[in-house]
Amino acid sequence: MEKLNIAKKNDGTYFGPCLDMINRHGLISGATGTGKTITMKLFVEKLSEKGIPTFLVDVKGDLNGFETSGKSSDKLVKRLEMLQESLPDFQTFPVQYWDLFGEKGLPIRTTISDMGPLLLARLLELNEVQSSILHTLFKLADDEGLLLLDFKDIKALVEYAYANSTSLPQGYGSLNKASLSAIIRQLNTFEQQNVSDFFGEQALEIEDFIGTEKGKGYINLVDASKLSMHPKLYSTFLLWLLSELYETFPEEGDLVQPKMVYFFDEAHLIFDKISPVLLNQIEQVVRLIRSKGIGIYFVTQSPTDIPDSVLGQLGNRIQHGLRAYTAKEIKQLKLAAQGFRVNPTLDIEKELLELGVGEALVSFLDEKGVPEVTERVQILAPSSAFGHVEEVNYFNHHSLNAKYQMPLDRASAFEKLHESANKVAQNAKGQDTSSNKSTPAQTPKKRGRKPDSMVEKVTKSFLSSLGRSVGSSLARGILGTLKKL
Repeated sequence: MEKLNIAKKNDGTYFGPCLDMINRHGLISGATGTGKTITMKLFVEKLSEKGIPTFLVDVKGDLNGFETSGKSSDKLVKRLEMLQESLPDFQTFPVQYWDLFGEKGLPIRTTISDMGPLLLARLLELNEVQSSILHTLFKLADDEGLLLLDFKDIKALVEYAYANSTSLPQGYGSLNKASLSAIIRQLNTFEQQNVSDFFGEQALEIEDFIGTEKGKGYINLVDASKLSMHPKLYSTFLLWLLSELYETFPEEGDLVQPKMVYFFDEAHLIFDKISPVLLNQIEQVVRLIRSKGIGIYFVTQSPTDIPDSVLGQLGNRIQHGLRAYTAKEIKQLKLAAQGFRVNPTLDIEKELLELGVGEALVSFLDEKGVPEVTERVQILAPSSAFGHVEEVNYFNHHSLNAKYQMPLDRASAFEKLHESANKVAQNAKGQDTSSNKSTPAQTPKKRGRKPDSMVEKVTKSFLSSLGRSVGSSLARGILGTLKKL
């Protein structure tokens, strides 16, 4: 059984996860400064050498050295002497750079329709009532074929619903104007934070992450040094990406090695204040996505940052040192120790406090999928440059540049709704002119529903015609994002 050796045990033997068990997901955790980032970097390099593409987020801006060969240093030589290791085979790895803001990599975009109401409600921090209204508006847009592509589309739809809250097609109900107004305020706040460019086209096609160069898998590196200042956008982006993975890739069954591996750094943000409904759906995605050949690795400070229902599905564990000074930290330490398979020769709780930088307790799944006993290991050295590299070409793939660099702005909900508003205004003006020419005879009043006004008739006629011109309603997947049919 082939293993991906990333560490060395005290007896001098190499250690690492089984290649065909890497898609059973995993966890890399440890206190700040204990070596999580280097471990993730080495893991990614080893996967790339096997031709396996990876995705990772560079939160601190110190992971952009993959395309630069590593070099010797006194500190490295001293550590390698302690490990009884020679210098690594310094080399480079192919990288595709991404950045939601388009500054240190190609912009990653998705459409409003693609993200769906569940994740957008989380992003906008809407309450239950407001979220319910947003779901209704998405259903209306999906049913009627209104394309919600960029930020101005969703804003136009909410404003349109506010102005016509009592004249929407039958089956959508009368929407509360106070809640609609609150959603508009949240949209305005989000827009002022200059992060609305995430929505639009060309939307990311996740298949572009897959590929090799000279036999090495592409490392897809997202610069998040700016994105991390917007925690809600960052966590929602990762959730959207997780959903895209699930909806895009087909079932593969058991593979000799994963199709791709994703590393989600600062994973605690994903689960911060998450609703039970969304958490339940994330659990399903993590459980089912491994059969698509995709491995998910959460990177965070403590295993307690991950809900138990998700943590229980992470078969490969790398735990760097923990610090326990407060009652809360001591409790987290005990819980972390309980997540490892017992080794009679190790006091896991004690070991966690004594681990130095670059040391870790590890437990990987064996060839039968059973967790191995916990081992104390030293993580090996990466082959590419450590730390931040100044001279980097972040736009090094011409075909991807042509596809993603310039945003598109095709006709969508914004244009259609403005067309409708103009039509309503013109018809209303014509009705006023006609009524001024002659006064209709008085007719007896009848009980029952008040007849639709001309404005309401035009609004309903326009909305009902959209679905006929565009096609059937859109299908949504497990996290509310569009299914890739």
